[in-house]
Amino acid sequence: MPSAAERTRTLVQGTCSAVLLVPRPDGAQPCGLLPSTRTVGPDGGVFLVFPAGAGTVRAAARTRGGEVTGVLELTDVAPVSVPHRIRARARLSGPLTEGPGPAEPGHTALCLEVCEAYVDDLWGAEPVAPEDFAAAVPDPLVEHEAELLQHLHAAHSAEVRTLAGLLGDRSEVLSGAGGTAVPVGLDRFGLRVRFIGGQCFDARFDFPEPVRDVTGLRRAMLALFDAASR
Repeated sequence: MPSAAERTRTLVQGTCSAVLLVPRPDGAQPCGLLPSTRTVGPDGGVFLVFPAGAGTVRAAARTRGGEVTGVLELTDVAPVSVPHRIRARARLSGPLTEGPGPAEPGHTALCLEVCEAYVDDLWGAEPVAPEDFAAAVPDPLVEHEAELLQHLHAAHSAEVRTLAGLLGDRSEVLSGAGGTAVPVGLDRFGLRVRFIGGQCFDARFDFPEPVRDVTGLRRAMLALFDAASR
């Protein structure tokens, strides 16, 4: 399974929604802004790009050697229609400074030095050490996961339903009318499917070996569907 650090890194560099919270000096509600882009530097710092005049940028610029603590909150929602669509939440916090980064004219990059991180997702909830976050790499399928899940759901729903045959004692979950099987998660290690029938639960189907790209994923999916059809 992917480590907590890898899952967090994948969320940061994926397509889920993100908001940066910065405390206000007057103690009012934290200022929250949506970064236009986010990337992770080689040392694990998260670069967030905002319009140059944004309040968060001004707050970071006023530190003058002090520190503004920022909190990056991420929420990941399944790209397919399914009950309980939130798949993950993560929080990263640490000093926020204005610094060099990949910003276009009229924009400024802020760097969030990750001192604390926490992820709560379909795998479970656990803290992530900053050094583990810095050393982790995002899942190789992260850029394509949403479109791949949507394609599986729209064009291969019958094949996905056959995976219920691999569930052993729970294989009858789709025997009733209206039962569905929806692919809700995909990474290099396997596919997660939500079965909705007499009960609702997730099942994880591991690939024979981790995949490195979409070509390898295609072969792994064919092998999985072949095993289910036997």
